[in-house]
Order: sequence, then C-alpha cells, then structure tokens
Amino acid sequence: MKVFVTGATGFTGTYVVPLLLEAGYEVRCLYRETSDRSHLSQPEIEWVLGDVSKPEALASAMQGTDALVNIASLGFGHADSIIRAAHKAGVQRAVFISTTAIFTRLNAGSRKVRLAAELAIETSGLTYTILRPTMIYGSDGDRNMCRLIRWLRILPFFPVFGDGQYLQQPIFVGDLAQAVVSSLGSDKTSRKSYNLAGREALSYDQVIDTIARQLKKCIWKIHVPAGPVIAMLSFLERFHIPSPIKAEQVLRLNENKNFSYEEARMDFGFQPCSFSDGIKLELDQIMGY
Repeated sequence: MKVFVTGATGFTGTYVVPLLLEAGYEVRCLYRETSDRSHLSQPEIEWVLGDVSKPEALASAMQGTDALVNIASLGFGHADSIIRAAHKAGVQRAVFISTTAIFTRLNAGSRKVRLAAELAIETSGLTYTILRPTMIYGSDGDRNMCRLIRWLRILPFFPVFGDGQYLQQPIFVGDLAQAVVSSLGSDKTSRKSYNLAGREALSYDQVIDTIARQLKKCIWKIHVPAGPVIAMLSFLERFHIPSPIKAEQVLRLNENKNFSYEEARMDFGFQPCSFSDGIKLELDQIMGY
C-alpha cells in the first residue's frame, strides 16, 4: 500500500514517516520549497512538491496512492481542499490528526475552524479515522515541554499562574506516531474518532515536579492569581506589545485537559507511556542525559 503524507516534515510527521516505512508501507510525502527535509533522509521516501491549499495540484500529487495520512494542521481551513483532492485522486482511506483542543471552553478562533474541519471529514464519504491528541511533546522540536524545560533548567523557582491543580495529560510524540500507523492498519477504526492522551493525568504542579526530579533540581513553585496575569497579557496583546506568553495560554492552563483513551486501546492497542518515562526520553535527546 502506498500512503500519501501531508505535514511529513513537521514535528509529528518526522516520527510518523519512519514508522510507516518500518510497517512496510510505501510513502510519498508532500513538501513545500521552504520545508526542512533533513530529518527524513530515508532514500525510499518519494517526495512531491505541493501545497494543501491548492486542491488541483494536490490531487495530482496524490494520484496513484492508496491512503492519506494528513498530519498537516486542520486549523488553517484546508480540510475541504484536502478532501476534494483525495476524491479526485481516488483515495478513500484517510487518517487525519486533529486535536483535543476542540473541547476547550475558550472562544478560540481555531476551535471553530477545526470543528468545521472534523464535520467536513465526517460527511466526506471517505473511510476516515480522526485522531485527537492532547499536548504533544517529545524532543526539542516540540512547542510545549521543551520551553518549560528550558526555563526550569535555569531558574530555582517557577511562576504558576493559578493554583496549578488543573489536569494535563500530554502525549509523547512516539506514541502518537505509533497510533497513526496502528489505526491506519485496523478495520475497527473506519469512520471513527479517538481522543489520544498520555498514560495518566497530572496537575500542572505535578508536571513541573516530574521534570524537576528528572533534572535533579529543587524547583520552588510560586503561585500567582491567574486573573490579574490574564488581564495584563490581554492589555499587552491589545497594543501589540510582545510578551513571552499569551493570555490564551494562561487560560488554557486553568482548565482540565484530561481524556480517556480506552476506545483507542480497545480498537488498535494504543498503550501510551507515562509522562515520567516520556519526559526522560525528551531530556535524553535534548540534553544528553
């Protein structure tokens, strides 16, 4: 089977593509002229230049493949273009990566786009599978834990905006990549959606403590009321004044983001690692532990 992959050169894609090759799939990857392909040097990868926003060219690039693995973000409004291209190329089987962020209580603009994308996929007629990971981490290529680690390495204390008790359940990127391959190969996953998360839910305080233990450091957590911080960040954003974090990020830290993955375990054997094990692998990679 030949699989067409979008988002192959991104953080998650660089983990998915090697696993697809190991599983015996032929792989054709979409890339743009600005894409960094250095992390995917396998000679058996077939590369094709294109853009998910251009359905005609995308359909041509997809021609002759049997399945689609769409890792490219659904948050930019390209779902309809990708679906049209798949139909035109005669591709029926597709795995799409979405996000559990669609369940946020916040009125985020990207939430509406992603919900519309999922609806388009569900009504597309494709034999689809939608995977919704929580926060993805796993190397210096992630946009989440890597930054937290960077601060915890240099600071003896760390500000926590809120009480630090809201639940997080980050997913290790290797577990997500394996879920993509496993769900693609399972008949049970057709026309179904799955939430994917790490093995256990932890409070934000516990996330910090877990990283601190791996760093062999004592980190003092300073809890700051979230309300004034959000108000200050919103003011800065209103006047386009740069800040290291956004108000929405603080708001997201103060809502629970824990999800059951039992259905994924039953249907395609999803077995994520613990956060402690996953963050150790990340530290091993970025710090040479």
